[in-house]
Amino acid sequence: MGELLYVGPLSDDPLDAAADFHARLLPAIEATLGGGADPLTLVFEPALIEQRAWRRAVVQGLARRYAPSRVNALEADSRAALEATRGWIEATGAITGQLFALDSHGATTMV
Repeated sequence: MGELLYVGPLSDDPLDAAADFHARLLPAIEATLGGGADPLTLVFEPALIEQRAWRRAVVQGLARRYAPSRVNALEADSRAALEATRGWIEATGAITGQLFALDSHGATTMV
């Protein structure tokens, strides 16, 4: 399986969270990708919809910059949902640049 990197905790304020992410966490993520991580899945704590735009932009930018390595992100509060989705992403071999918002309600076996 590819690498899983937990991101956070980050501020509830989208501007503060994005600034903190870029200053504190992005350099290590880029070093991990530059070292050959493929695929890399970032795991964010669930957040309000206001956080999604910058998170999606980061994941898409990383996927473009480090292609053909695959980079995706999950917003997850359920270990079972996280593992099921991670397994599905890795099994497909083609999904990259995506942000998946997961919850513990209704997650079933991935087919």
